[in-house]
Amino acid sequence: MPVDDGLKKRTVKDIHVDVDKCTGCRACELACSAFHATPKYSSTNPAKARIHVMVDEFKDAYVPIRASHYTPAECIGRYAYTINGKTYTECGFCRVACPSRGYFMEPDSGLPLKCDMCEADPPLHEPMCVQVCQTDALTYTEREETGDDVAAQQELDEGLERLAKTHGMQKLVEIVDRISKAGKTVSK
Repeated sequence: MPVDDGLKKRTVKDIHVDVDKCTGCRACELACSAFHATPKYSSTNPAKARIHVMVDEFKDAYVPIRASHYTPAECIGRYAYTINGKTYTECGFCRVACPSRGYFMEPDSGLPLKCDMCEADPPLHEPMCVQVCQTDALTYTEREETGDDVAAQQELDEGLERLAKTHGMQKLVEIVDRISKAGKTVSK
């Protein structure tokens, strides 16, 4: 019988991307959109996928990017670079759904999309994008975190949420930006 050590535990799931192996076939986008269609697998629409394959113009490579959280505000500092007459922005590889671009927004409703690792009942062995990736550019891992790491992360999450509710997300972002520009570090 396992002994309960009283430590908090959580399972951390992640999809690792190896851009050197991605061929840009976009099968991951189709599988994701089919899984999330209503009813499941009834249609495919890459615009409804929670993963998109972006092209890295700097390296001429394909980069699968999964949807992250939604933010109601645009980034504070967005830069554009012009190289050989072509303009590139930093937004291209951002995982956040935001009002300044259409990535990771449901095209019919405008609601933000977020990767849910294809949570299902019964659960899948691996998310659909990983299952269909023929080159192993996408790999799925699970690990269990215990103890102080989990408690510290939960404490940090709760503290930041309270600050954002009290002062607003924009103010919180401005403060973090100011601290990082000043070169200040915060230690434990």
